[in-house]
Amino acid sequence: MGSSSPEDFSVLVLASDLGVDARPFLSHRPPEEENWHDCRSYLPSADDQNLDFSDLDVLQFFRLESGSDKSGNRIFRVVGKYFPAPVVSGERLKKYVFHKILSEMPEGPFCIVYIHSTAQKEDNSPGITILRWIYEELPDDYKDRLRVVYFIHPGLRSRLVFATLGRFLLSGSLYWKIKYVSRLQYLWQDIKKGEVEIPEFVRQHDDILEHRPLTDYGIEPDPLHLVEVPATAYSYGRYESGWGARESRY
Repeated sequence: MGSSSPEDFSVLVLASDLGVDARPFLSHRPPEEENWHDCRSYLPSADDQNLDFSDLDVLQFFRLESGSDKSGNRIFRVVGKYFPAPVVSGERLKKYVFHKILSEMPEGPFCIVYIHSTAQKEDNSPGITILRWIYEELPDDYKDRLRVVYFIHPGLRSRLVFATLGRFLLSGSLYWKIKYVSRLQYLWQDIKKGEVEIPEFVRQHDDILEHRPLTDYGIEPDPLHLVEVPATAYSYGRYESGWGARESRY
């Protein structure tokens, strides 16, 4: 057998929970020119200022909190699970985000607390290219004022996306601002309790991760969610039929 060279093979890690299209990576054809939705200037028009976003406000997926982190950055909270991705276009999402930031954000630095708990790609993710587009369209001073993005409960695939493709899919300035927070207890090191409202389902998810840490890595050790069932009762229920058969033999 001939000796192999480093060019004989390659390893590619792909992830999908943030809406990355893997087809360009799996084809030897040159990638097609990326469609950036014919982006217009970030400056809102008079028509944009008169748009009705009351339906999105009710969802509470993107809102300005009254508190700040320990560095004095005002907090925008984003709850991934609350965002109905299938029914909100990227264009409308951009207009809504700009409306919230430009009309509600006071002077000074700010941060984003993004809560990824139980969010699903199909239902809650607008796609990473949409998020990059929105960020790139922000005025430069707002990009500079965004100091950190706290990424709460990142899944394994989210980590893989940012670790392998993040530098290519995100602006460099945004990539280095992301801070992963695997547990709420670590968030309190940067933000005092009460400065940002945490939904109850997020606290419950945090408790699950605390008792089943392998879930962080995409491994579900208890798919039937029997962790709260007493061990003796679960064992008896699982083997009860087998014991009955054994007893009938004697």
